[in-house]
Amino acid sequence: MSLPSGSAAPPAGQVSSSDNVLSVEFMFSQIMGAVQKSQVEIYDLRQECADLRLANASLERQIREGFQQNGNGNYYAGSRIGSGFVTPVPGSPQLRAKSPFLSPHSIPSLVAVPTSHLPSPLGDNAVAPFQLAVRDIPGFYVVIPAGGAGTRLWPLSREEHPKFLLDLTLKGRSLIQATWDRLLPLSSPLRTTVVAGPGHVKSIREQLPDLLSHNLICEPGPKDSMAAIGLAAAVLAKRDPNAVIGSFAADHMISGDDAFLSAVAEAVEVAKKDYLVTIGIAPSHPSTGFGYIRLGNKLGIKEAPNARLVSSFKEKPDARTAAAYIGTGNYRWNAGMFVTKATVLLDLLKDYKPELHDGLQQISAVWHDEVLRQAALNEIWPELEKIPIDNAVAEPAAAEGKVAVVPATFGWDDVGDFSSLADLLPAESNQPRVLGDSSLVLTEQVAGGIVVPGSGRLITCLGVDDLVIVDMPDTLLVTTRARSQEVKRLVKKCRDAGWKQLL
Repeated sequence: MSLPSGSAAPPAGQVSSSDNVLSVEFMFSQIMGAVQKSQVEIYDLRQECADLRLANASLERQIREGFQQNGNGNYYAGSRIGSGFVTPVPGSPQLRAKSPFLSPHSIPSLVAVPTSHLPSPLGDNAVAPFQLAVRDIPGFYVVIPAGGAGTRLWPLSREEHPKFLLDLTLKGRSLIQATWDRLLPLSSPLRTTVVAGPGHVKSIREQLPDLLSHNLICEPGPKDSMAAIGLAAAVLAKRDPNAVIGSFAADHMISGDDAFLSAVAEAVEVAKKDYLVTIGIAPSHPSTGFGYIRLGNKLGIKEAPNARLVSSFKEKPDARTAAAYIGTGNYRWNAGMFVTKATVLLDLLKDYKPELHDGLQQISAVWHDEVLRQAALNEIWPELEKIPIDNAVAEPAAAEGKVAVVPATFGWDDVGDFSSLADLLPAESNQPRVLGDSSLVLTEQVAGGIVVPGSGRLITCLGVDDLVIVDMPDTLLVTTRARSQEVKRLVKKCRDAGWKQLL
């Protein structure tokens, strides 16, 4: 075949310069792609190694403490009681712990002896495998407000030992430990913060040994949820201006960890769009003890297909109104869980509660200087408004279309009284639930109710139904399940009568 004039074929065995350039560029792009892939894999391996080191250190400590506990034990006023972190997570009814108390130093001594057993890292989901880091959400920070006056489950819970420090299922983990276990896969200890009062710091450190010291925020006094969550948001925003935070109470019980974690992950995606996001619980009955969320229109966010706007928040209704809410299918329980950017929450606070916003910002500005921090807390904290986050920002922001909700399917209860606690405990048919050593409770013709044999005395019941009996070494409470929400009235009477030392 002839060639056009003025052109010549390259010698055999050679390629043109243009082909050579293309070949080099292709090879370079392939090399760069391989390098980038390797860097990603190295980063992932480093993350996995860090998580494994953390898990191994925690496991070693648990085993070490377990051996120490088996060999020496902790004796308190004649009772051998576990430290809390090594109390049992039983795999069978025979291994169930016999006491709800995990931190014995601030409560009356108990006779029951818990069985030593190594806990599962999942706490209330002990049969599921524990997968490290598979659900980690970069840039997501967990905030656990741990407050409470111990009035709703008194005398089982007290001011210095509120319900979040108790093991209310006898599975070997307190409510705050179960909350920690549940959320740890999303954030790791590096990004998990607890906000608590000074009277609870010691017990929290005992029960959460992996909690980093700079992630335990101590509020000088109770100011309700807005100040606690707002302070955590202000501090975390200084550390990471792009932080997305999620607030989850320390004293709630949740079943269905996978559904819970999926709902939180979806809420994070919505929060990235600058919404204040809450998680709505599908109501199982027309409760008068919870607030409600009215669902609005779907948001149409691809990464969060279930997300909707919040039409409005509703206060705790009467029974007829609650039944009407459930009948529409457009309402969810308000569990008080909020996910949002830290800066978005602070902006909302600035709009609706500017004085509270300014006070928290002044405290956070000096937070990492211990001397200046304490001075700021002493001066500013007592003057801050005491208000729940719902009233402070969620309700007014919802009216302006700034609040979203992720409807969820997991089980939830805030354990607000002994009646709800009874529903969470196993029982034989037509028998009362027992929180503690069941061998200390003998009944005849008794149905329903709950008994807490906390003193070590034998409790016998004949022909009485649906009673609440809480027998502690220093106090005895007897009421009915129907009136268990009114226990805080007795607490007030005890205070007025001069029995403050029992509160």
